[in-house]
Amino acid sequence: MTDRAGALPAKPKLPNLLTENLNLAFLNRLPQRYHSRRRPRTKSNARDQGVEDITSLYTSFSVWDGLRDLQKHEFKKTDLQYIFLLFLTLFSLYIAPSAPALKFFALVASAWLLLMPATRQILLPSSMIWIWLLYFFCSRFIDYKYRPHIWVRVLPALENVLYGANLSNILSAHKHPVLDILAWLPYGIIHFGAPAICSLILFIFAAPGTVNVFARTFGWMSICGVTIQLMFPCTPPWYENENGLSPAAYGMHGSPAGLARVDAIFGIDLYTTNFTNAPLPFGAFPSLHAANAVLEALFMSHAFPQFRNFFIVYAGWVWWATMYLSHHYAVDLVGGGLIAAAFFYTARARWLPQRQADKLTRWEYDYVEIGNRHTITDEEYGQYFGLNIIDNRRSSQSDDWTLGSSSSCSSSSGTLSPVTSEETIPGLLDLDTEHDGQWDRNSQRRDVELSEVVVR
Repeated sequence: MTDRAGALPAKPKLPNLLTENLNLAFLNRLPQRYHSRRRPRTKSNARDQGVEDITSLYTSFSVWDGLRDLQKHEFKKTDLQYIFLLFLTLFSLYIAPSAPALKFFALVASAWLLLMPATRQILLPSSMIWIWLLYFFCSRFIDYKYRPHIWVRVLPALENVLYGANLSNILSAHKHPVLDILAWLPYGIIHFGAPAICSLILFIFAAPGTVNVFARTFGWMSICGVTIQLMFPCTPPWYENENGLSPAAYGMHGSPAGLARVDAIFGIDLYTTNFTNAPLPFGAFPSLHAANAVLEALFMSHAFPQFRNFFIVYAGWVWWATMYLSHHYAVDLVGGGLIAAAFFYTARARWLPQRQADKLTRWEYDYVEIGNRHTITDEEYGQYFGLNIIDNRRSSQSDDWTLGSSSSCSSSSGTLSPVTSEETIPGLLDLDTEHDGQWDRNSQRRDVELSEVVVR
C-alpha cells in the first residue's frame, strides 16, 4: 500500500499575532510607556563587574607584588627614560664625595620603595624630581677642567638688544623694605612649597592621573634646565653689580643679592649662607624660578580654567621678584617660560587627562580621556583616525607611563572609556542577567552617536 501521507499538503498554520513580530529589534523599539518601571540602578550597581575604579589606589606594601607586576610589565619605548634616570643617578653618586656605604644604602632603599605598590605609585611618577635634586646638588663636584667657559657679557647684551635696557637693574634700582617682603614671599617661600601644594590640589580636584603628568613634566623640565645651566653658564645680575663685566671663574662664591636685605629685616641667616654656597652660582639661564611658576600656572589653569587670571598674576609676581632681587635678567625669565610652555603643551597633547567640567573631585570620574589630539573615534574597533593616519591605540595594565589609570582604558578594544569583559552590540537588546534576563530600560547610550561624525 502506497504511503500517501507525504503527498498530502501540510496543515496550514495561522500566524500568531502575539509572537509573529516579537524579536530583539522589535523589543528595542518599544514605546517608552511599555518599558519596565524598575527603579534606576545606583551608581555602585551601574558599574559592571570587571571594570576597575580608576580612582583606586594601591594599598599593598608587599615587595613580591611589585616583583610580579614587574614580571608582567610590557616594556615600551617610554621605559627608556628610566635607563637615562638610572645613568644620571649613578653619575651624580659617582662624582659626589666618597661614602660607599651611604650610597649603597640609598640605592637599596630606593629600589625597595619602588617595588612596593603602595609607595611606587608615589615615587615612580616623582622620581624625576628626586633625581633632579640629586643632580643639581651634586653638580658642584664636576671637575672644573670639564666645564665650559662662563659667559659674562652675553645676557646683558641680549637684554639691551631685545628690550633696549637692563630691566633687572631698572626694577632693582628703587628698594624698600615693603618691596623686599613682597619679593621674598614668592621667591623665597612660595616657590619651594608651590609644587607640593599644586600636586595635592591636582590629586584631589583634577582628573585621575593629572598629578602624575605634572610630576613627570616638572622633573624632566628641571633636569633639562640644570643641564642647560651646566653647558651654558652665565653670570646673573648680582655679579655685574658686584664685579662689573670682569671674567668669572669656577670656585667663586655665589651671592644672596636682594635676599640679604630680607635676612637683615628678620635678623637671621635664612639665605645668605645657602646662596653664597650655591651649587650653580652661574646658572642664570634659564631661570627655573620662572619656569616653575609658568608650569604650575599652566597645569592649574588646565584643571581650573576659572582661576586662570589668578595663576597668571602669580607667575608675573614671581617674574618681578626674580628681577627685583637681582637674581635673573628678563631674558632668563623668557627662556625659562618657553621651556615650561614647551614641556606643558607636549604633555597636554600626549599624556594629560582631559578635564570634565561636571566633576568636582577625582572620585567622581568614571573614565578619563588622554591628550587633546583631534581624532575621530570608532568605538567598535577602538581605532583612531587622524590626519589620514590609522593609529590603533591600545592600553595595557602593565604600562606605568599610562597617565590615566590602567583600569580607565580597555586593554582589548583600545577605547578610553571603561569596558566590560563581555561586549554588547549597540542597538540590540540589553539584558540584565542579574534579574532573570529582564530588559533594563536604563541601559546607557553610546557616547558617540552617528550624528556626531563629521565628513570633511
